[in-house]
Parts: sequence; structure tokens; C-alpha cells
Amino acid sequence: MSELPDAPSVEVAVSCNEWLELCPEAAAIAARAAGATLAEAAGPSRFIVDITLTDDAEQRHLNHTYRAADKPTNVLAFPQCGSEPVASQMPVLLGDVVLAFETVRRESTEQHKPLADHLSHLVVHGVLHLLGLDHESAAEAAAMEAREIEILAGLGVPDPYRGIM
Repeated sequence: MSELPDAPSVEVAVSCNEWLELCPEAAAIAARAAGATLAEAAGPSRFIVDITLTDDAEQRHLNHTYRAADKPTNVLAFPQCGSEPVASQMPVLLGDVVLAFETVRRESTEQHKPLADHLSHLVVHGVLHLLGLDHESAAEAAAMEAREIEILAGLGVPDPYRGIM
């Protein structure tokens, strides 16, 4: 009988080819950022995270359907289970993170950041949402940003909040 791995599983689907045209390593970058977030924030776990790299049209549809906001957004997180460690030895789907190409590209240009760095940041942000972190209050936002900065530093990505008001 084989032993189940303690490492999280990250699956990346690319439904918008523009991701790969502008950033050929987009899927690998997203997987690495999600894996680093799960390793740092959740420790050894059998969580599964699905990431979809899509376009603004699909993101707008998802945002309208699930959040009643009829506009695209950079990242959406859809938790599927609680973020507490599970007693079961079986893998558990933590949730889905979906990113919109045009919005992420526009933001990276406006903020003078490489697309790969901005993608990493938004994946980390989305996975932290799956793990139960939020930014509704100033204290929550500060705590979440500190976690993001720490995880991204481990990936070699500069502080995404430096220079942003």
C-alpha cells in the first residue's frame, strides 16, 4: 500500500491562451506561488488547490454569478472546505483561485511590476483567502499583507505594496 503524500497538490488550468503568449511560464509560476503559500501558511497538508488562468469575460461572469458584481476583477477565491487541518488521510479540496488575464496585465503595467511577479502575488493572495484570511478590517489587511510579503520574499518577489498608496 502506498503512502499518501503530505504535500499539497496544486492543479493549474489555462483557459486563456494570452497568459501563455505573454508569460509562457504562467502555469508554473501560479503552481509555485500556491505551493509556497500552502507550505508556509498551512504546513504539511493534503489540501488540493485548483487555479484557473482565464480572461476578463469569464471572470466577469463568475463575479456576477457568485458576488453580484457585474465587472471583472483580478482574482477570485472560492473556498470548498474549512481551512483547519483534516483528520482524514484523504486529500481535501481547499478551493479554487481564478485570475483574469486582462485585469492582471493592466494592473501589472499600471503598477510597473513584471506580470510574473503580479501573478505570484495574486495567487498568494487568493490562496490565503482559501485558508481563511481576509482584509475586511485594517488589522486583517495588515496581517494578510505581512503574510503575502513574507511568502513572496521566499519566492524572490519584491514587496508588492512598496510604493503603492
